[in-house]
Amino acid sequence: MNQPAVRFVAVGAGRMGRGIAIAFAYAGHRIALVDLRPRTPEAWQRLADEARAEIRASLDGLARLGALPIEQVDAIAARVALVDAAGAPAALAAAELVFEGVPETLEAKREAFAQIGRHCRADAILTSTTSSILVTQLAAFVERPARFLNMHWLNPAYLIPVVELSTHPGTDAAVVARLRAIMEGIGKLPVVCGVAPGYIVPRLQALVMNEAARMVEEGVASAEEIDRATRYGMGLRFAALGVIEFIDFGGADILHHASREMSASISRERYTAPANVDRMVAEGRLGLKSGSGFYDYDGRDVAAYRRDVLSRTLGMLRHAGLWQPPAAETID
Repeated sequence: MNQPAVRFVAVGAGRMGRGIAIAFAYAGHRIALVDLRPRTPEAWQRLADEARAEIRASLDGLARLGALPIEQVDAIAARVALVDAAGAPAALAAAELVFEGVPETLEAKREAFAQIGRHCRADAILTSTTSSILVTQLAAFVERPARFLNMHWLNPAYLIPVVELSTHPGTDAAVVARLRAIMEGIGKLPVVCGVAPGYIVPRLQALVMNEAARMVEEGVASAEEIDRATRYGMGLRFAALGVIEFIDFGGADILHHASREMSASISRERYTAPANVDRMVAEGRLGLKSGSGFYDYDGRDVAAYRRDVLSRTLGMLRHAGLWQPPAAETID
């Protein structure tokens, strides 16, 4: 199968590969969605039809929500080239950036990177979209580890802006900078973390979700009440303020004291504050109110910053339909 040369390749034609393909196609780029597994013509056709249908359905869904004109759906979908195993070498040879998204086993990753390495350019950037395997484990599978890192997309990949770049000690800083530029160019917000299980978002999410499930099990509140509290309480606030920013805004001492109480009454293991929070409190670095915390506020217009935070929060309330205009005085 002859395929046009493209700069971007997603290896693995499953859900993640399809989402990545939509993200690039939506941003105006052609991308090859490559299946490395040899298949019968009938099996390949079934996979290709399924992938095309899902890509089209996702774009149709965005159009129905007003994210794009319905008449653009066909043109965007056409930017995704579906490539079978026979066409994979040519697609990989032309790629500047490759996203590996095969099943989450070391053997599958090893086999995929062996094939990718045989055909890709020496200057290609290689990434794995794994959500569970450390970048240091996978770096051994590539010929040029300096040009390799993990890149965790959040589902749906074409919608959620954050992508987590997990680097290893040998990752070239110029590669990270180039990858950041590419991702920002398609409207993504890359964040960098080191070698860590769970990256940033999944690690935080797992704690919150497990604790919410425990609260249901313990009869603290119903699932419905917890969801209302998290959507319109915690969720709104953390949409307006980052988690670390939130600590500084309220004060590290607030977190310190709350952690002390809950570690004593609920679980010492789950709620004991980390050493850096205790240290900041002991040193008087409480955040915004003391002039320094996780961030340094020296020389910052604190009043303007507080107005900005209020504006962000108000924007989230309005988006949720929860902000009400002032009412006339009620005579009881």
